[in-house]
Amino acid sequence: MRKICFASNNPKKLEEIRKALEGKLEILSLEELGCREELEETGESLLENAFQKARYVHTNYGIDCFADDTGLEVDALQGAPGVYSGRFAGEPRSDERNVDLLLSKMQGKGNRLARFKTVIALIAGGEEFSFEGEVIGKIATSRTGSGGFGYDPVFVPEGYDRSFAELSLEEKNSISHRGKAVRKLREFLLRA
Repeated sequence: MRKICFASNNPKKLEEIRKALEGKLEILSLEELGCREELEETGESLLENAFQKARYVHTNYGIDCFADDTGLEVDALQGAPGVYSGRFAGEPRSDERNVDLLLSKMQGKGNRLARFKTVIALIAGGEEFSFEGEVIGKIATSRTGSGGFGYDPVFVPEGYDRSFAELSLEEKNSISHRGKAVRKLREFLLRA
């Protein structure tokens, strides 16, 4: 089976990706590759960040690789946290503090419209490709659910009355930003 690295050590992201590509590709994490360093995300966009991570792994470990970056864009916050979603509340990174800060900034806001965007950067056979996914929803007034990670407990996708954290992994993957981008990646890799 073809091996490819997903430039992440986030166990929840790895679970989502491995489930989506199950039986088709062997997905190696950074840790399994022997990469222990924290990969930088200093780009001005999700695409820049994703390629920054993928290029680092490809250059230093010589393996086909893909990396993602995801941002939550909230209309009432003029698109924030956006590219800074993972470090919205500063360092060290903390999903809990990021959600707390978001809920605090959203207090009293009538417009709760938001969108999640994922960009996947792939380096395969020495060439670079990218894939995007987006889902529209709204920011809840409080956390609900225990699944998922990041902003999942406060993001309610359009057409649902439950947060991402309340959906099963299969339900979430079928509609999520990352799920959409991964399906595009999967179709591309299986054709190649």
